[in-house]
Amino acid sequence: MRQVVGAALAAAALAAGTAQAQSVKDFPDVTDNSFVQANGSKVLKIAIIVPAPREKVWERALTTEGYKAWATPVASVDARLGGVIESAYSTKARLGEPDNIRNQIVLFTPGRAFGIQNITAPASLPGRKEFGDIVTVMEFEDAGPGATRVTLTAVGYKPQEPYLTLYRHFSWGNAYTLVKLRDSFTKGPIDWKRQEAEAEAKAAAAKVQGGR
Repeated sequence: MRQVVGAALAAAALAAGTAQAQSVKDFPDVTDNSFVQANGSKVLKIAIIVPAPREKVWERALTTEGYKAWATPVASVDARLGGVIESAYSTKARLGEPDNIRNQIVLFTPGRAFGIQNITAPASLPGRKEFGDIVTVMEFEDAGPGATRVTLTAVGYKPQEPYLTLYRHFSWGNAYTLVKLRDSFTKGPIDWKRQEAEAEAKAAAAKVQGGR
């Protein structure tokens, strides 16, 4: 979806992919049908079932307020072909800042699918320049009464660095993003300020313990 993209969607994936684990297998509810093309390039293809009607899931994924419920606390979504999804993971960030994530919508089928390609990414992202070669598509399909299958497919991962590192980064990060989209319906929107405060407290505690 996470780059579609992400979370992830590319957006959510950008931060989430820095986590310690780097395997889609960490998320048993995410179906992994990724594969390698004849030229060696990797195709990331993962999916999840979201317990909500397709129209609601689309709205959650591709409106500004919906996006902020699960992807990032700061966001602006211009839902149209050629539009831009801008986001940031810090609650203190502001739209327009140079280190924000900006993904351009390069495919747009209302209510059914959208695809994104990165314009700008945080300076800390490995392979930041090459990340712009990746195209991520999110598809939304009816999956029975009140349920939607969301499939994220990302192409452009060449069989060389830094694309291999980017693939590992986003295979985990985009799976995490899909789970967060699902959880926004089963558990409610993310409380970003609370989550950020808890993360800061853990970091401070680790620093104190490390200094002993």
